[in-house]
Parts: sequence; C-alpha cells; structure tokens
Amino acid sequence: MLENLFNRLQEIYPELVDIRRDLHMYPELSHHEVNTPKKIAEYLTNLGIDVQTGVGRRGVVGTLVGGKPGKTVALRADFDALPIQEETDVPFKSKVPGVMHACGHDLHTATLLGVAKVLSEVKDQIPGTIKFIHQFAEEATPGGAQPMIEDGCLEGVDIIYGAHVMSTEPLGTVSVKEGYFSSAQDDFNIVIRGKGGHGSEPHLTIDPLVTGSQLVVNLQQLVSRRVSPQHPAVVTVGSFHSGEINNIIPDTATIKGTVRTYSEEARSIIEEAMEQLTRTTCEGAGADFDYEYVRDCPSIWNDPTETNRVANVATSLFGAENVKQNEPMNGSEDFAFYQKEIPGVYFIVGGGNPEINATYPHHHPKFNIDERSIVDIGKMFISTVFDYLGEN
Repeated sequence: MLENLFNRLQEIYPELVDIRRDLHMYPELSHHEVNTPKKIAEYLTNLGIDVQTGVGRRGVVGTLVGGKPGKTVALRADFDALPIQEETDVPFKSKVPGVMHACGHDLHTATLLGVAKVLSEVKDQIPGTIKFIHQFAEEATPGGAQPMIEDGCLEGVDIIYGAHVMSTEPLGTVSVKEGYFSSAQDDFNIVIRGKGGHGSEPHLTIDPLVTGSQLVVNLQQLVSRRVSPQHPAVVTVGSFHSGEINNIIPDTATIKGTVRTYSEEARSIIEEAMEQLTRTTCEGAGADFDYEYVRDCPSIWNDPTETNRVANVATSLFGAENVKQNEPMNGSEDFAFYQKEIPGVYFIVGGGNPEINATYPHHHPKFNIDERSIVDIGKMFISTVFDYLGEN
C-alpha cells in the first residue's frame, strides 16, 4: 500500500511544486497571514476534509477521519514568511517587496497539503484519524503554536510529528535525535537608572554606562560558574545603549540579550541568577534598575520511542547511510509547545543541492531549496503515520 501512496505522491508532485511557488511569490509575514490560510482551507475543503479556520486566530486545521477506529495523529506545517528582500533569480521569486519565504515554510505547506490529498484518497483504509495542523507565525515571538493549542487544535490527538526542510543538509537525508533537539529561547531587557551629569564631574553622578559595562562582563560568568557543565547554555548580550554626547554621563543604560538552554534546570538557574547579579551590580553602584526576563519558547524534546520509529522509517526509505543523529540545534522552534502537551517528534529532511545554489543558510536573501524534498518529507509523514496507526 505504501508504494502506491508514494507513487501517487510522485504523480501530484508537479501540482505541489505549483502550490509551493505560488506561496513563494506571495509571502505573508507572521501575524499578517490572510490569503495563505484561505488557500490552505480551500484546498483541504476541496479534498472533502473537515476544516477549521481561524484557529488561534489565523491557523487552519484539517481533520481526516479514517474508515477504521484508531488513534489520532497530528502533522504540523508552518506557513509564515520573513521580512527579507529576496535576492534569488528564480522565476517565482517573491512579488512582495521586503518579504520572502527564506525558511522553507512554503515548501512545508505544499508538502502537508500533498500528504492530505494522498491520504484522503484512501481514507477508508486508514485505522484512525489524522489532523493536519497548518500553523501561522512560527517565526514570531509569541508564535502561533500556543494560541492554536489554546483553541483546541490538539484535542483528541495522541501524537504529533513535524519536519523542517534544511538547505544545509543534502537532499535525500534525514536527521533526528531523541531527547533535546533544539534550545529554549528566552530574552532579557535590563534598564539601569543612574544619575547623569557632566563628564568632567563623574564623582557627582551615578554612571549607568560603567555599571552596565560591569554587568555585561559579569553576565558572562552565569554559564561558566552557575550552570553545570552537563547542561549547555548560552547568554548573549546583543544590545547595549547608553548616552549620546561625548562629554555627558547619561542617566540610563539599556542592555538586551538572549538566553539559550536545553534543560529546565539550567533555564531556571540563569533566570534567577541573572536577576540576582543585576541587583547586586546596580546596588553596588548606587543605581536603580528595571529587569525583565521573558520565557519565549521551550526546547524541543523528542519522545525516545517515537524518535526510534521515525529513525526506522527514515532508514527504510533512504538507507542507514543517509540517516543521522544530529546535534541539538541552538535555534528555537515553537513546535516545542505541542510537545509540552503530547508526545511528539521533530526531524530534519535535507533539501540542499549545490547544482541549483540551494546551499545558502535559512533566513538568507538567496535562500533556495531543492523542491524534490517535498516528496521526501511526504514519504516520511505518510510512512510514519501508517506505522504508528498500524501498531496502535
């Protein structure tokens, strides 16, 4: 049966390429997706799939009830674009100034629609239910996963799978890892309030710039001296602003940055220690401060049993030599929110091909992807779904 489904997927491949290219030409930014969800909903409706729109505000969920009783599997794809001016020379380049699908979400969407079409044609043979979760605003903070969950997209779902095409991995490869797969992302914003004055009379001031400089250096100790070496972590100050004039000591300094961790233990230690360090540094200088620490996105944690299933499926499709256990990514992905609710697996499928300049990293203005990865991801989804439903 699987071979027949794979053949059908290959048959509709040109149609899926057209869908992907249409989405690529008319990208929409996070939280501004209007036409994209309409296109998704229309396509799913024409397949006879039950469709919910406006899920979490802009998400689309299609539900395909199989002809036999069984578990419910969710497959997720994202559909937002990025604020990037495209610099490729492909004939389907973005027609929207300053907006581009530079992360493959157009391909994710086309793939999941193709999977829905193939599976809808054999729904009587499916022992369970499949939910197709089309998520908005993956690139944003806050993203679309949480509001979609709050709006019920995971109701009745037993397991969820997600995939990301990757231009830096060769076409025909799959990367998956049990346990932590990506880091959590947190942001911090610190405002130091001192007392400004003339640069010739620093003794009459409380210098927020000097205090802020000390704090920036002190923050580097959080990872090396407060967090166990067994728990990787990164603390980065990305913005430090204070003062405008060369001979004036300013009143305030603002420090902004990001924190990446895998374990909840390291995450909590850094959050608490950063506030403590900010307080002691500012109090030592006689300055006041405002401290904000925002937990944006948890880490992806792949269920070990289901990761083994995905790895076995990938091996059967592409061969053991093309399946690898990747290192955890320091980037974040709000697929992690789904995994806070139910077991799930997130994996990488290669889409890189130097022959078509599909080697630029994601979020690059020359980003491109080999569209044949549509079929590869589709096969992974279809095979994994049937393997899970058949076992359960």
